[in-house]
Amino acid sequence: MMKAGGVIVTRPEPGLSETMRAVEQAGWRAYASPALHVIQYETVLSSVANPAGIILTSGQAVCGAQAITADRWLPVYAVGDRTAQRAQAAGFHRVYSAQGNAEALVALLKKQVAPSAGTLLLLAGDGQGNALLARLQAEGFDVVRYVTYAALPAENIDEAVQLALIKEGISNILFFSAESARGWIRALSPGAALMQARKTTALVISEKTAEVLLAAGWQHVRVALRPDAQSVLSLLEHK
Repeated sequence: MMKAGGVIVTRPEPGLSETMRAVEQAGWRAYASPALHVIQYETVLSSVANPAGIILTSGQAVCGAQAITADRWLPVYAVGDRTAQRAQAAGFHRVYSAQGNAEALVALLKKQVAPSAGTLLLLAGDGQGNALLARLQAEGFDVVRYVTYAALPAENIDEAVQLALIKEGISNILFFSAESARGWIRALSPGAALMQARKTTALVISEKTAEVLLAAGWQHVRVALRPDAQSVLSLLEHK
């Protein structure tokens, strides 16, 4: 039985389709409205001859990992379980999940890798990963950052999604990063759609994402217990 109110999913691919399915399986009507458009860089060349491992802060960087090395036994350190699963699906055999955020990733690397082991390749999006790079270097790690993709903000929100906001009683919107929240709000036409969006409950992945929504006028924001997609979806299950 379909639950009252629809759910907007602002996650881009990869991840949008599986999240849409999960929302619908939980009994909600799902609306796809990716806040970001991801462009993969097909050619990623590494100047490091024998890296000690690859660091992935997002599932979006898995394609870059495939491009940067043919060694599928190279250790991969992923920020969370879904990123780790995508790395495994891409053929990497030694994949470790931090099961959290950047802080958890630093903790995982300190536990698993000696700074003297060699150079680590940090694969990130354009404009991303610099804070993590600095943190790891401060811990004594030799890390080289490579930009493997760009996440561009959506230029506009699909008209059908805006009409659903105005007429069909959207009850929840899922946000998976502060960047995507800012981009989605900017892309939404000012007026009735934005007013109705502010009346929904925002289910978000982190406190930073919540801050963006609260500053934009949302009254109801719930933060996932853990910074991963499954924890965001679990907020729906308890409504």
